[in-house]
Amino acid sequence: MPDKNRIAELREEIDDINLKLLELLNRRATVASEIGKLQIQYSSQIYDPVRESAMLTELQMVNEGPFSNETLNALFKEIFKATLALEEKEARANLVVQRKTPDQQTIIEMADGTQIGNSDFQIIAGPCAIESYEQYEEVAAALADEGIKIMRAMAFKPRTSPYDFQGLGEPGLKIARQVANKYGLLLVSEIMDASQLHMMTDYVDMLWIGARNMQNPHLLRAVGKTNKPVILKRHFAAKLQEFLYAAEYIMSEGNHQVILMERGIRSFDTWTRNTLDISAVPLLKKESHLPVIVDISHSAGRRDIANPLARVAVASGADGLMVEVHPNPDVAMSDAKQQLNIAQFKSMMAEVRKMLPTRAVKKEHAGD
Repeated sequence: MPDKNRIAELREEIDDINLKLLELLNRRATVASEIGKLQIQYSSQIYDPVRESAMLTELQMVNEGPFSNETLNALFKEIFKATLALEEKEARANLVVQRKTPDQQTIIEMADGTQIGNSDFQIIAGPCAIESYEQYEEVAAALADEGIKIMRAMAFKPRTSPYDFQGLGEPGLKIARQVANKYGLLLVSEIMDASQLHMMTDYVDMLWIGARNMQNPHLLRAVGKTNKPVILKRHFAAKLQEFLYAAEYIMSEGNHQVILMERGIRSFDTWTRNTLDISAVPLLKKESHLPVIVDISHSAGRRDIANPLARVAVASGADGLMVEVHPNPDVAMSDAKQQLNIAQFKSMMAEVRKMLPTRAVKKEHAGD
């Protein structure tokens, strides 16, 4: 028969050890949190795999059992993981991009009073690329007729193949500005490199960071030093946390006029160009105070499902959507399959307005 008194004594000792372990774990977390704050202050990474490996090696060298080194590794890796999660949570809370209160909401106001992030649902539309004055003006006239305020002005086209159409460059921006002035439109254009900033700011009202450059810190910091609103597009392989950190790069330089664009993520499916991650919209709006819009063109890569995707964008609580429009998509010099013709665009707009009885998508004819 076991000695019941001895069992009770050992259990009391275990209870005492548990309390001491808890105290030490919390103390360790407090010290690690202080280290994390200093690392953020000096712009270094919170996670240090070299340091983690060194700690595990040192523990193995002094380990006298009864736990094996493999068990010891597993135990301490869980401690490291929990500590890192705590540091990251505290770090996120201090980010400029992070929502601090439920009612915090960034509203971006353009020069003409157009707002993004308020109760209005904004449509950003236009051709994939500027191809000619005639092509661009025909689309601009259709957009103005539908009350659209912001038009795509893509003069530089990063393409997978270096032999594909790369855009008209600055001459294309000159066309866009001339047409935009005629129809009272605001322009947004993708910037490829910080060296283009001075030239582009003379033509556009808003800058666009494409998916390829979402993780280009040099460019993000450069646009962060401007006073232009910025659309930041999610890379198809980026986690939402990485997306928000990219926005933080811009905002940390002083420019808080950032709009997040969900454009779909790469998946195993081949029926669409990408898979629209509509869950990203409410998640981004929960974590961040920045406006969120949905790209229904690049996410699908096909025009025949534009209307249902537009309805989904509205239902998700997004602040707007982006769609590509071309007078004759079949002969477009880029992304022909996903661009809407003008009749299809007007049909999409009618669908969007049906979904928005309490949110404005105003139709103001040019000259009204």
